[in-house]
Amino acid sequence: MNTTKTNRLWIVFGTVLVQMGLGTIYTWSLFNQPLAELNGWNLNAVTVTFSITSFALAFATLFSGKIQEWIGIRKLLVFSGIALGIGLMLSSFVTSLWMLYLLAGAVVGFANGTAYMSSLSNLIKWFPERKGLISGISVGAFGTGSLLFRYINGYFLSSFGVTQTFLLWGISALVLIAGGALLVREAKVSATVETNQQLKDYNVKEMLRTKQAYMLFVIFFTACMSGLYLIGIVKDAGETLAGLDAQTAANAVALVAIFNTTGRVVLGALSDKMERMHIIAATLFATALAVAVLSFAELNFGLFFACVAIIAFSFGGNITIFPAIVSDYFGMKNQSRNYGVIYQGFGFGALAGSIIFTIMGGFVPTFMVIAAMCIISFILAVLIRNPRLKALEVKEKEEKHAGHVAMDN
Repeated sequence: MNTTKTNRLWIVFGTVLVQMGLGTIYTWSLFNQPLAELNGWNLNAVTVTFSITSFALAFATLFSGKIQEWIGIRKLLVFSGIALGIGLMLSSFVTSLWMLYLLAGAVVGFANGTAYMSSLSNLIKWFPERKGLISGISVGAFGTGSLLFRYINGYFLSSFGVTQTFLLWGISALVLIAGGALLVREAKVSATVETNQQLKDYNVKEMLRTKQAYMLFVIFFTACMSGLYLIGIVKDAGETLAGLDAQTAANAVALVAIFNTTGRVVLGALSDKMERMHIIAATLFATALAVAVLSFAELNFGLFFACVAIIAFSFGGNITIFPAIVSDYFGMKNQSRNYGVIYQGFGFGALAGSIIFTIMGGFVPTFMVIAAMCIISFILAVLIRNPRLKALEVKEKEEKHAGHVAMDN
């Protein structure tokens, strides 16, 4: 028994290292201005890179399950780490925007998405009795990597410049991901413990025939849109809406990272003790209120930071709990593939906030749209029901009816 526990703890540690290496991509905002100044590029054109990275990350999750079946979890993580590291290192030599989009955007994003989804799903399968907590640890490590490397990459940039920093960043990420991968082992679905062995395992096609799949997608899209949009504009919103000076508003960036990571661990652990979808509903409602306050209230330092903390905490919890919800609703057997489909809400959510801002023409109208979407998703979260439990109830009724018929005969 002790050996099993020790093995599982090593797998947790390896996954944490992988996720920390993957989370370093969320330091990209540090590179926008230096790259624009170094190459004479338009700043907005450079910021597009991270949108490409986020979209490629989400798109890659559709294929991570199949790739893992072909080559196994360890090789997949090692290859992803090498691809991500080389993509960053080669980015130090780019001389055109399209090469930056290809390497730092598409290559890094795709490598990140395959490793993120497969390592997370694999770890959840090792701990079926603690899905929420273990998801919180894994996804929390992703956030921790982002927080730590804000300072590490910031130091590299100030000391060595943007070109050398890409090389150092690429090496660091490669070592973390590939090194952590060596400690990870493949989880066997047959070894996992389901609460009820009669519950159906859905494949992707079967999942897409249920209304719950589309309800979950809308809810996840809304949660990601609100959180990712805030991450991208929090400094500018602080200056524009709350009248904060540039330095004070910049502190909101660190606040978002701290509460985002805290929400992942706290709400992930809490979701093992209560109905997960109730937590999702509560965070959506809290986000709607916080966004409404940002839109209509007279903001000061404290009120602005409180609203930002609520949105970041809720986003961190939502993105942590959703992998466990997908396994609850559709089974552990095809978790990676099923969650990969729902996870496309992340990619579309990463783009939606900026698109709405462009169409609506300002922070307040955009916040109002986000608040409306949060209320709609809150209602969906209250109404949605687990399709596996519903299918089991139908099966038990049919078996009971068949038993009565047999007795009558």
